[in-house]
Amino acid sequence: MIVLGIILLIIGFVAGISILWTIGIVLVAIGAVLWILGSVGRAVGGRKHYW
Repeated sequence: MIVLGIILLIIGFVAGISILWTIGIVLVAIGAVLWILGSVGRAVGGRKHYW
């Protein structure tokens, strides 16, 4: 999810499409939160790791 967010950020920046930029920021933020929750041992969605 973080990688997809970064890809959308780059495409949105290069192409000048602001909606891709916004979606990319949201995906990076959600991916970072899930990664942090999974790394501290908290179950995310009933699983120890969200992937």
